[in-house]
Amino acid sequence: MAKDLQTKIAAHDFNFFYGQKQALFDINLSIPERKVTAFIGPSGCGKSTFLRSINRMNDLIEGTRIDGNMIVDGVNVYDKEVDVVTLRRRIGMVFQKSIPFPKSIYENITYGLTLNESRTKAELDEIVESSLRRSALWDEVKDRLNHSALGMSGGQQQRLCIARAIAINPEILLMDEPCSALDPISTAKVEELIEELKDTYTIVLVTHNMQQAGRVSDYTGFFLMGSLIEFDRTRTIFTSPSKKETEDYITGRFG
Repeated sequence: MAKDLQTKIAAHDFNFFYGQKQALFDINLSIPERKVTAFIGPSGCGKSTFLRSINRMNDLIEGTRIDGNMIVDGVNVYDKEVDVVTLRRRIGMVFQKSIPFPKSIYENITYGLTLNESRTKAELDEIVESSLRRSALWDEVKDRLNHSALGMSGGQQQRLCIARAIAINPEILLMDEPCSALDPISTAKVEELIEELKDTYTIVLVTHNMQQAGRVSDYTGFFLMGSLIEFDRTRTIFTSPSKKETEDYITGRFG
């Protein structure tokens, strides 16, 4: 990573276990602030496990444990003093399958805002409009904010989930294959959105689509069998990787 970039997330000798099975092996990397970092690799290589380790989503799975450090803004997120709820407010997450709440579009955005603090209707209105504008949805849904989110198209639902994630004003956005269930037009809209949002957020993206990684990311990490094989600027990874395994995967020899 270039020396002039500020590190937002860093893993130091990070290992992850599902019970007795080790899923991640000695991961070391630094993710820069306000850039898009993509993780690629074949299915089951550990990229999603690593992503979910950043905001401790894997804590929800029984029998998991970690070894090593996951540092966000200089703090180990697995430290006993860290409040997990606060951590997940700082680190938003968008999943592979868009899952809107069975509520109105408006309520989907405001749900997380009203859990911990009271806000006026005017404040909520402003956040809803701002979040929907930033997720490129406002013009499409502004006249039906009280309609069920379940009536939206798949692409709209995924952008709604992004709007919901950014409504609570996180610093980091984790995206776990956010376009895998979308058509090409919806995928293009989400990719445009990622490009716009990186001015505000540090974005970490897991994708099975190497072309997508090439289009939207500044940095790319290649995972294989639980290990981080290579991490570099995306252009370098795709044009002159330093490891043979990376080159074999990029050129389609396996995966």
